[in-house]
Amino acid sequence: MDDIDVILQEHARVLLNDQPHVGVSACTVALLTGLYGIWRMFDMPGFRKIPLRLKVPYLPSSKTQTLNILKLLEGRRGRLADLGSGDGRLVFAASSAGFQCTGFEINSILVAYARNKARWTGMPPSQATFVKKDFWETDLSTYNNVTAFLAPGIMEVLGEKLLKELPDDARVIACRFPFSNWPCQTSVGSGLDQTFAYDMSSVRSHLTTSAPNTVCVE
Repeated sequence: MDDIDVILQEHARVLLNDQPHVGVSACTVALLTGLYGIWRMFDMPGFRKIPLRLKVPYLPSSKTQTLNILKLLEGRRGRLADLGSGDGRLVFAASSAGFQCTGFEINSILVAYARNKARWTGMPPSQATFVKKDFWETDLSTYNNVTAFLAPGIMEVLGEKLLKELPDDARVIACRFPFSNWPCQTSVGSGLDQTFAYDMSSVRSHLTTSAPNTVCVE
């Protein structure tokens, strides 16, 4: 059972047993139940199919993070894969900048929202496509740009996948959480908004020569 499940259920049990405030407790339990339902709506579709160690909750990128990613993509073109595209905000921004984007997302509701928004805004399918697909089971070798705002615990595993699949001319943009053993080409921003750029040719050369770890700090 997820931590959030345990927390909400425990709150409900305590409140229902609090007899002096039965009315208030009932209302609070109803509120918790509603919040729990909303959380499960976003968490459940497809989420349970992914191994626990690769789970990443939905956390939308901020406007600053999106702008930082676009800065690190300046001068580049081609196909872009956004891993865990959420509501599609990064895909829309990168598509407007000229990239042919694919947003990979396993949450049905978020995929539906992004697709509808694309239709509302008149975004051509050739520029922005949203697929309900697990990127862990997808060959990314046809993409020369990859963006990811995931979680620190899976960056090493993600790095192994990208090393196997991406071409040498690919650039990987990691938001907030860097690859600990990859040489960073450059970075933009600071704190929670810091974004890191990695060029696959440099990464492979670095790992082959066993050079010391390189950390980007700007």
